[in-house]
Amino acid sequence: MKIDRHWLAGIPRTPSPNFDDRPDPADISLLVIHCISLPPGEFGNDYIDRLFCNQLNPDDHPYFKEIYQLEVSAHLLIKRDGSCVQYVPFDKRAWHAGKSEYEGRERCNDFSIGIELEGTEFAAYTDQQYVQLAKVIRALLEAYPKLSAQRLAGHSDIAPGRKTDPGASFDWQRLLGLLK
Repeated sequence: MKIDRHWLAGIPRTPSPNFDDRPDPADISLLVIHCISLPPGEFGNDYIDRLFCNQLNPDDHPYFKEIYQLEVSAHLLIKRDGSCVQYVPFDKRAWHAGKSEYEGRERCNDFSIGIELEGTEFAAYTDQQYVQLAKVIRALLEAYPKLSAQRLAGHSDIAPGRKTDPGASFDWQRLLGLLK
């Protein structure tokens, strides 16, 4: 897996309008793991794409009435089958972390890459997702020298009390083992 001009080569792109410039484009120094499913607990549809592209129809599901106006994104989604979609180039600031702090530094969107896993905090992630996530992380580590395997965090780590993902169902030790 390779990164070409801040996009994963050969990975489908669904460009999101929900990004802007980083204050320092060279400061990509944190990787944040999230999870998402829309509607909650449902997989294998295009609602995540629609949310990240501001095209979610509030009439498609009662839950969407609460979130359809959000302007959010992530750099990348890894689906249950291990396939990926990239929404924002890695050198740009995706809007994934919200109010956040890592090692005393606020505004994690400024210096992080956000990866969403299609899932929930309570259901096991798939083997394909772990394998693909490890491949993606290895490519990111090669492309962005300020990243390291020690600078991985869950959304819950950078926004405690506000966020719970990727949750207890995410196996950090398994991921770290795949990165070795």
